[in-house]
This record gives sequence, C-alpha cells and structure tokens, in this order.
Amino acid sequence: MADTVIYPARRIVTMDPSQPVVEAVAVREGRVLAAGSREECASWGPHKVDNRFADLVLTPGMIEAHGHSLEGVFALLPYAGWFDRHRLDGIAKGIKTYDALIDMLAELDQKMRNDGAGSMEPIVVGGFDPIYFEGEERLTRHHLDRVATDRPIFVVHASFHLATVNSAMLETHDITRESTTVGVARDANGEPNGELQEIPAMVLATSAMHRILRATNDPASIEALGRICANQGITMLVDLASAGLQRPESQDLWRNIVDRDDFPARIMQRHIAALPPGATDWDEAAQTVQRLAEGDTDKLRTAGLKVLLDGSIQGFTAKMGWPGYYTGTDIPVDAGVWMTVPEQVLDICRPFHERGINIHTHCNGDMTIDLWIDTVEQLVIERPWLDHRHTVQHCQLTTAAQYRRMANLGMCANIFTNHLWYWGDQHHDITVGPERARRMEACATAEREGVSFSMHSDANVTPLGHLHTMWCAVNRVTPSGRVLGPNERISPESALRAVTLGSAYQLHADDEFGSIECGKAADFTVLADDPLSVDPMTIKDIDVWGTVVGGIPFERLISS
Repeated sequence: MADTVIYPARRIVTMDPSQPVVEAVAVREGRVLAAGSREECASWGPHKVDNRFADLVLTPGMIEAHGHSLEGVFALLPYAGWFDRHRLDGIAKGIKTYDALIDMLAELDQKMRNDGAGSMEPIVVGGFDPIYFEGEERLTRHHLDRVATDRPIFVVHASFHLATVNSAMLETHDITRESTTVGVARDANGEPNGELQEIPAMVLATSAMHRILRATNDPASIEALGRICANQGITMLVDLASAGLQRPESQDLWRNIVDRDDFPARIMQRHIAALPPGATDWDEAAQTVQRLAEGDTDKLRTAGLKVLLDGSIQGFTAKMGWPGYYTGTDIPVDAGVWMTVPEQVLDICRPFHERGINIHTHCNGDMTIDLWIDTVEQLVIERPWLDHRHTVQHCQLTTAAQYRRMANLGMCANIFTNHLWYWGDQHHDITVGPERARRMEACATAEREGVSFSMHSDANVTPLGHLHTMWCAVNRVTPSGRVLGPNERISPESALRAVTLGSAYQLHADDEFGSIECGKAADFTVLADDPLSVDPMTIKDIDVWGTVVGGIPFERLISS
C-alpha cells in the first residue's frame, strides 16, 4: 500500500459545507484520504506526519479557469505595461510615459545590434495600453519610428486584442492603404497609422506574431507557465486559446512536460475555434476535439471549445449595445469588431453541443452576451442537454435580466473581476460611463440570480493569481480609491468558492477538484494567512507559500 502522509496546518478551509474547517488532511496516492482532526486522519492506519504546513493555511487548489499559455511566453519577453508586475526574475517596473517606452525600446534595439541581430529581427514587447496615458495622443507608428526605421517593432497591448507597430513593420509585411483587412487603423490621410486592431489585422505582422505563437510551444515558455502557477497558488490553469485544433502534433510536447511529476500544475486545454469561421469544417473540428480528449492524462486534459465573439472594451473593439461607448460622438453606436460572424455562431457550436462538448464563449460587450444566450437556448431546444454548463467568458456587462436567462438555461459565468482594478477608472470615465461601470463584473447579481460563477485573470492580460481576483470582487476598489459599485461586492467566502468549486463546476470537474474532501485530488493552495479571516482589503497581500498538486508540494520560487 502507498504511503499515507498527514499534513496538519494552522487552518484548513475545505469548501466542504459538512465541515468547513479542519485541522489536518491525509493524502494517499495523490488523493485526499481523509480531512478532519489529526486523530481521525491517523485512524486510517500507518502514516507519516509532515509538519511543513503547521503554521500555514490550506485551501482547495485554486483553479484559473481562464488563462493562457501566453502567460509563460510573455514572462520571457520585455514588459511594457503601466502597472508594476511580478515576474520570474523579480518585479518589472511599469512604463508611465511614452518617452520611457521609447527609451526601453531603444535600449532593446541597441542590445540586439550589439548582439549581432540583423535589422529584420523584430522587437516584441507586451503589456502596453494607451488608455492609461491621459493627455497623450494614441500611440502610432510615428512614435515608434523614433526608435528605429529599419528594425520592425511590435508593441502588444495588454488585452492581446491590439498591437502598435512602426513603419518598418508595415513596410516589411506590405501593410498599406490598399490593405483590406478589417482592423488596420488609418490616419486622416487614409494611411495605416500603425495600430492593428484584433487578430486578423495583427497577424499581418507575420514576423512578430509567428514569433509569439511559436513560443507557446517552446518548452521554456511551458516551464515558465508552470512555475508562475506555483508561485501564485494556482494548481490548475485552463488555457483558453489552445491551438490543438490547428496543431494536434503539439500535444505530445505538452504531455511530455506537463505530465512530469515535477511540473507544478495541471493544464486544461480549451481549443479555440479557428478564424475565419467559414474556412473550417466544424463537424470535423468537433471530432478532432473528441480525439484529443482520448489522449487526456491526469495532468493534461481537454476542456472543450472556445468561441471568440468580439474584442476588448478598453480597446473599443467590443460589441456594445445601445447607447454604445461613453466617450463622445466620434465613436459610433455600432462600434466594435465581430470576431465571429453572428449568423455562423449556431452552426459552429451545434456539432460540439451534439457531442456533449462544453463550450465557453468570449463575450466582452453586452451585444455578444445576448447572442451567446440566444445560441445556447436554440442548442438546448434542438438537443436537450440538461448539464451542459456552457459559459459566458468575461461576462463584464451582463445585466440582471441576462443573468436570469442564463440561470434558466443552466449556463455559467466566468467573470473578469480584475478589470475593476486594472481598468475600472477608465471604464467609469471613458469607455462605458458611471452607471454601467458600477455594475461591471457583477458577481453579487450572478449570485443573487442563481448563476454558478468563477472569476479569472485572463493571464497574461492581467497577472495570474486568484488572491487578486478575489480581492477585486470583495472590495471593488479602483486605483483612484473609488468603490465601483458597492452593491456588487461579495463575501470572501463567495469569492473563494468562485475560484475553487465555481471553477471546477463549469469544467465538469467538481467531482474531482474544488474542495478538500475524501476521494478528491490532493490539490491545495498554501497561504500564509486565511483569506476568510483577514481584513478584506489585505486579501491580495497574503503571501503564497506555494501549492500541492496530486499530493506533491511545490514551494514558491521567485526572485525578490
């Protein structure tokens, strides 16, 4: 018989309503054998006691149900975001002025020249967002041309829905006034101004996008992703842009890395629908997802399908219903970009639903939420599936009426609570206005209307880590100190449930993950303090010791 290990702790929060708090957990064969008193755990027979968590707090393993493998990629690329950010090599300071951005890019250019990199090798940086730079015109190719006129530059916006490039990048890839791709932004003379809005336009800059996409299957990026998970207390991450449908051969690489005992996280892959939709045989795509699932392992699994409907609110590419965006009359009510043709959404999703494949759909603007709810309603009329758990991803502007429809249809919500901090003031003042901003990320309404929900970071869009998503949902505080919609705050208990059982439920995995109880996976988040007991304003500041995944402890490793 395998060894039994008992882990006593200062406090163990189980998310099991029959015994919410216990003092010890016994682990055997990677699963929870028992949770209760030390005596009860010991009653199962011969065992070892491991006291490493005696002064710490255990919760169920926190599940990031909407992250991206790009978190590992961008951890290895230069950072150009506004906020300071923890990285594997320490803290990257935020970029607060265009001059600082230009200086950073110039240093990178000079280093590449000193290292012998040819002038065609592009500079690629991530995390930037022009919406923070009040009083500045929007970043264009002319700003970036100050860095280099021969080397292509690709500045990825934080949302990964836009990028700004220099003239050299436009010239390298023949992006001109004659380009017909939607999303190539223009200046007053009709010339490309350097902003590429949404993926179809961004992929025109082939040299940069291929570099990023290739890196998603770079072992170094995958290893970085796992280490970041352990550092932030995440035991499972769902990659909502897996390319398995397009590159099934990549699965062997992922399995070889993730399945190792020393890889510190579980990965679920939600395969993204290819663009453009008309180019794909969706019945064959659904069969491909089924075949991928046949190769699932304990640590690398198939979650289902992701559909992308619109863009980014702060990038003004989300599809907003009336009255549209808040800023001025220069943005039309029907602004935004349909990433999937609305008339094709039902046809895309039907073969997946018919095969019992769970579907999560990216909906930032309220127009897309209506479209997705209507689609799910038609799907369950055509083929009843009473436990589908199809999910609205981001779910930022969902109204109470929409939540009621979602509840009636058995849908779930994954709510992007980090927006309350990273863009809350900008949503209030610029994108959607005060009233709609107060009901953004409406966790309390979801809870009140009976919709099962989780919360997410959308890493790499915002930093991975559920203590912060919880803090946002509980406090709803913006950088200016504004409490954005106090009536939408939820309790710490509800927030912890959302990132454990809530995440597991929408993945059809709550029978195995999400709480600490007999028979479930021995996946724990290890913290220095109890998020249910501390001052709610300090939840995000709790130190993370690390994680336990399948009974194996992984201590946090990070530079100070």
